Amino acid sequence: MAQNYTTREERRKQNQAKPNKNGKGKGQAKKRGLFKRIFLLLVALGIAGMVLGGAAFAYFVSTAPKLSEGMLKDPVSSKIFDKDGHLITELGKQTDREYIPYDEIPPLVEEATLATEDARFYQHHGVDIKRLAGAVFANFTQGFGSQGGSTITQQLVKRSFLSPDKTIKRKVQEMWLAFQLERKYTKKQIFEMYVNKIYYGAGAYGVETASKAYFDKPLKDLKLPEVATLVGLPQSPSAYSPFQHPQLAEKRRNIVLKLMNKHGYITKEQMAAAEKTSVKRLLVKTEKSQKSTVAYNAFIDTVINEVEASGDYNVFSDGLDIYTTMDRDAQKHVYDMESSDKFNFPDKDFQAGISLLDTKTGEIRAIGGGRNIKGSRTFNYATDIKRQPGSTIKPIVDYGPAVENLNWSTYEQIVDEPYKYSSGTPIKNFNGRNYGQMTIREALARSLNIPALKTFQAVGSEKAFDFADKLGLNLDKDKFFESASIGGINPGISPLQLSGAYSAFGNNGIYNKPHAVTKIVLRENNTVIKTAPEPQVAMKDSTAFIVTDMLKSVVKDSYGTGQTANVPGLPLAGKSGTTNFDKDTREKYNIPSSAVPDAWFAGYTTNYTAAVWTGYGDGKKYIPEDYGYQKIAQKMFKDLMGYMSEKKNTSDFKKPKSVVEVKIEKGSNPPRLASEYTPESKVSYEYFVRGHQPTEVSRDYEKPKGPQNLKASYDPGSKQISLSWDYSDDQNQNPDFEVKVSQDSGSDQVLKVTKAKELKVQNPQPGGKYTFTVTAIVNGSRSDSDSTLIEIPKEETQPAQDPNSGNNPGDNSNSANDNQNQDQTDKNGNGVPDNQEGNTQNPNQGGTTPGQDNRNGNDTGTTPDGGGNGTDNGTNNGTNNGTNNGTNNGTSNGTNNGTSNGTSNGTSNGTSNGGTTSGGSTDGTGSTNGTTNGTTNGTGNGTGGTSPSPGRPNR
Repeated sequence: MAQNYTTREERRKQNQAKPNKNGKGKGQAKKRGLFKRIFLLLVALGIAGMVLGGAAFAYFVSTAPKLSEGMLKDPVSSKIFDKDGHLITELGKQTDREYIPYDEIPPLVEEATLATEDARFYQHHGVDIKRLAGAVFANFTQGFGSQGGSTITQQLVKRSFLSPDKTIKRKVQEMWLAFQLERKYTKKQIFEMYVNKIYYGAGAYGVETASKAYFDKPLKDLKLPEVATLVGLPQSPSAYSPFQHPQLAEKRRNIVLKLMNKHGYITKEQMAAAEKTSVKRLLVKTEKSQKSTVAYNAFIDTVINEVEASGDYNVFSDGLDIYTTMDRDAQKHVYDMESSDKFNFPDKDFQAGISLLDTKTGEIRAIGGGRNIKGSRTFNYATDIKRQPGSTIKPIVDYGPAVENLNWSTYEQIVDEPYKYSSGTPIKNFNGRNYGQMTIREALARSLNIPALKTFQAVGSEKAFDFADKLGLNLDKDKFFESASIGGINPGISPLQLSGAYSAFGNNGIYNKPHAVTKIVLRENNTVIKTAPEPQVAMKDSTAFIVTDMLKSVVKDSYGTGQTANVPGLPLAGKSGTTNFDKDTREKYNIPSSAVPDAWFAGYTTNYTAAVWTGYGDGKKYIPEDYGYQKIAQKMFKDLMGYMSEKKNTSDFKKPKSVVEVKIEKGSNPPRLASEYTPESKVSYEYFVRGHQPTEVSRDYEKPKGPQNLKASYDPGSKQISLSWDYSDDQNQNPDFEVKVSQDSGSDQVLKVTKAKELKVQNPQPGGKYTFTVTAIVNGSRSDSDSTLIEIPKEETQPAQDPNSGNNPGDNSNSANDNQNQDQTDKNGNGVPDNQEGNTQNPNQGGTTPGQDNRNGNDTGTTPDGGGNGTDNGTNNGTNNGTNNGTNNGTSNGTNNGTSNGTSNGTSNGTSNGGTTSGGSTDGTGSTNGTTNGTTNGTGNGTGGTSPSPGRPNR
């Protein structure tokens, strides 16, 4: 009997207690509900995505440009502007393009083009879905833009109407316009427009023009190797240029041949035969392919390369506005330098590559692509060469890393001595000499190899490589050996790379990659693409400054190897460099040992950085040592830097706070501070990284001992003061003694510097108080001084002489005449005649020395207090207070006395004109007007009163 349930609630509970018929609980039902909701959500998202995608597609299509036959057939030129925004040139504005109709295009050219660019061209309707699917898969797995699926139709649309940006919008518009193009034109018409529009390099648009540019013959005459070479170019005309990169062009040509064989257009035998043909042999001579010799071509070539490397741009057909860093005047000057004969180039094959940068920004101001270069898109010796840099590498891999990592100073001591590489191979300096212990400043300035290698080893190759890598050299680490310390790197570098590295030293350690383009403005919507690289910190500012100061010595100091590059008055730093031939090459081509393959100079100011390379493109030729040919790089640098600095102020390199200047005692190792007694000739001013400067003071030079027992005595008979002193010279210092004097507490004046320990002073002023001070001087260091005071007794007043009595008192004119030929030579080289050694005239007198000077001449003394001049025009002696003192003796004009004929005192007018001006007494005698100095014959002795106003010694 069925169980009766009295309530609905009981039945519900009983049902919940029964097991599920399928053996599953309620949780499984919940899972089914979750999956259902996720599925519905995905469907909804899919529908929404389709709607949004459709809307986006509709928007992209609606904003796509309209088809234009003119734009399909003609390229849109790009404009290049200089740093000031002025137009330099237009690229792609070709007037000699030869248009070839489809019926005249050889089948071989069409087959090669289809095999390479669009094998299913005649099967699709503008877009190859199969090819596109493969490209989409590659983009998902390798990143967007990694592989293109564009057909010939799409490429024609892109080159004619769209920007080269790899965006979804551009891709959608490209596909849409391709469908529209195929609806409007036939396949043959599309193919015709394509091969006539595409840029093939060498300034050639269209396949017919390119055929003549590369092979100097019409398209119909080309053979398979030539056709395959030509068809391979549009993918990257610069990279595959047969003129500049024949090996890459040959590889690209072989790819085209393989594709032609793959699609059945040629046999394996034809492919193999064509692959054996050298591309170089096929080409027309480079000179015939060029169109002009414009001064800007080398720079424009650099611009083109930079634009193409920055994106999928074609400067010849994309209608770009390209803003560059060119300084028009600088570029013209560089071109003129390479084209002129002012540097005495050895021959027409001698080449030069020049790079000029803005030191602070890395912007390229000028490019010197080479000498005798015609046209554009040729080999550029400033950007394309890879040559060993010689000693110009030393700041980059040796001394820069040492300062950066080891905190070396400009004074760091290093020994130049016979030495070997770690492998045991000997290394020598360029001149075979060794200089012993020296600073790294001198080692770098002399360009010595052994100190450079030692520095490289002290830093370690890892840190040296990293330092160079931060400066943009992109060296091969697997080929970076100890020989790199002196420039042995493989592959080499270009002047552009070297100038970029050096500019960081002049820019406080900030590296800016050299660049010629600042921005690109696209034709579509005037989109601006900024291309200038971001600055990078390459080293500490202390490293940059210390290396710079050492590089100043290269051009400024007498031992520097770069003196030829110096511009006088310009704060300048730089480094020279030359390379060598290996032994086998020298012997094979009979090259002199002094000849070099490369000569460099790189340097900078705070405004500009330049690097100059000189040499030959052919490795067999060399730069001889004769006629300064190996200095041409330095001469060109000097010319360029001087020109660029004429109208622009150039500040010196500013010392950062991280660097201190220190007075070092030369030769001390480890470095010690110069003491106050270190001779100036033994002091060197060097730069240290703050916190790493020396603190110990040198004791090699101490304060000299002072003189002792200074004595002064006066002899009234000879009227002279005798000075003497003692000195204990137990260290054989052989000092100089400086003798100073002051009168009546006046200022000190140097009386004499002597080696002797005594001195005599003639004719001191009666009544005067003289203080003498003696100081010993050894190598510029001064001792403590010793002083003494002496007072000279006053003289009694002498009565006036009888004017008829003949000679005046003290007259010894006869003896003076007898001594007229006395020896006046200075054999001791102390500036005092030998017959006057040890005697010094009154320190307050001017004019001649009384009783001693019997020479002919005009000895004039002038007192500082307005006294007159005393002269001795004759052969006899003037009196003590007359001609010698130059005081105001008896005349109102303060002139010295002499009689009209030199034989009498002329008292009649002397009294009236005498007076007491400046202390002169009335009993002084004088000439008629008191202004005549001496007499015609000068044989008399004028007398007069003395002046209490002392004069200074005549120095």
